[in-house]
Parts: sequence; structure tokens; C-alpha cells
Amino acid sequence: MTTSATLKKLPKKSLGRRWKELRFPIFNGLVLCLLMFITLYPVLNTVAYSFNDGMDAVKGNIGIWPRVFSTEAYHSLLRDSAVYQAFWISLSKTVIITLLNLFFTSMLAFALSRKEYVLRRFITTVMVLTMYVNAGLIPNYLLISRTLGLSKSYWVYIIPTMFSCFNMIVIRTYIAGLPDALVESAHIDGAGDLRAFFQIILPLCLPVMATVALFVAVGSWNSWFDTYLYNGSKKDLYTLQYLLKMKLATTQNSAGAANATADALSNTSKVAPITVRSAITVVSAVPILVVYPFLQKYFVTGMALGSVKG
Repeated sequence: MTTSATLKKLPKKSLGRRWKELRFPIFNGLVLCLLMFITLYPVLNTVAYSFNDGMDAVKGNIGIWPRVFSTEAYHSLLRDSAVYQAFWISLSKTVIITLLNLFFTSMLAFALSRKEYVLRRFITTVMVLTMYVNAGLIPNYLLISRTLGLSKSYWVYIIPTMFSCFNMIVIRTYIAGLPDALVESAHIDGAGDLRAFFQIILPLCLPVMATVALFVAVGSWNSWFDTYLYNGSKKDLYTLQYLLKMKLATTQNSAGAANATADALSNTSKVAPITVRSAITVVSAVPILVVYPFLQKYFVTGMALGSVKG
């Protein structure tokens, strides 16, 4: 009874005051909805083109839904057995590169984050200089293909990408924000540096490790220029991105030849460069879209590294 009486005595909020309180949430929600539509529209438009008939897609003006539904672009793309071989090459190299890059980069980052290591400033400075001073494409090509002899081999994808200076700096910054007492207490208990790293530091670095892993995996999955430079003549070592690029070029050439003969026109009536390009975009983006939800929690946390230090 006392509670109800007290509630009745409370002054009711005026309509103007309620509007002032709801004004920002409503405006914020409208802006976010607009940004969401702007972000999603190109994705949905690409998917719609990939499932549209080729000749109809050439007319344009397709929104977020196929005008003439057709899966011929995917059939022409996936009927080739070389696509599955290239998919395996891309998948395997992405997994191996991500694991090795995280392993070597995080171990060096931990070593350079220790204040008792006297050469940490010198080594960090030398490595940072490599980010600003680069020899260029030709010296890198000569080093990898002739000096190291990695051309026309699977290892050309792995060895040059096992370490990243930028990722090392990111991980080292995160480790430097952890309390030094964690490692000191491990040393007091008799643990060495390796045990302190793997059992104490590494579990605490999951957010930044997931962030770096996503960067490395996306970069490795989307890379095709290394195949073009070093393995262009080895079809069994084609990556998915390079093979899809070659297929897109072939489709464009076929579409150009369709202007000359009626037979070519009939053969390319169901597919067009724009539908094949859209199908290639969807196929190459699906693996990253599948992996990202599992890393989203750590990715968001890792993006805020350095904002809170304790």
C-alpha cells in the first residue's frame, strides 16, 4: 500500500521531456538502419546477379533479387574439377600460414616485450624499419625464386609469410599491457619462459590472437599474385583466387567472341562476365563468412586493445 501510494505521488513526465529522451535513440536507430542498408545492398546485389540469367543480367537494373533465376553461373564455375583442387590448396595454405604466423610472431612478440631483454629495442627498431623501407618486387622475386629456390613449389606460399612485423608489434603491445607480476610469479614457482608463455601469457592473448588470425587468414585466402609470380605454370598448385581470376578472364574473352559468331553467342547465352564475376565473389567470400562468427567475440575485444591498460 505504501509503494502504490508513493508511485501515485511521483510526477508524471511531460510529453516534451519524453520526446527529448527518445530523440537520440530514434535518430541513432534510423542512422544505423541506413548504414546497414548501405552496407548490405552491394552484397545482396552481388548475390542477385550471381543467381540471374546471363543475357538478362547484361541489361542491368537488378536489385537485391534475381529477375530471371538461374544457377548456370555456379554450374559453369563448379563443374571443373580444378576448382576443388585449387580450393584445397587455398584452404590448406591459409590454415598453415595462420598457425605458423601466430606461433612465430607471438613468441618473438613475447620476447621483445620483456624489459630484461637488453636487445629488445634494437631488434624492434630494425624490424620496424623493414615496414618503411622495402626493396621492391624485383629483389623479392629474385630472393624467393633464385636464392631460396622456392619457385614452382608449395612452400613458396608458406615460408615467406611465416612472420609479420606489423602483427608482432600488435601482439607485443597487447602483452606489454599485461601485468609483469604474472610472469614474475611464474618464474618464482620455477617455470621457465616457454612455460610462462604457453600456460599464462598465451591464454590471456586470445582476443589479440583472434584478431591477428583473422587478418592473416583473410590476406592469405584472398592472395593470388604469389601464384601468378611463382606458380603460374604449375596448374596443380593454383590457388582458388588465381583460378577464379583465370576463369573470369576466359569468360570475358568468350563474351567478346560472342559478338562475332552465332555459335559463340548461343554458348554464352546463359552466362555473362557479370554473373560469373558475381558467382566468383560469392564463392570466394563464403569461407570467410563461415569462419568470422566464431572469431567475432574475440575480434571485437581485440580491436579495443590498448584502450584499457591494466
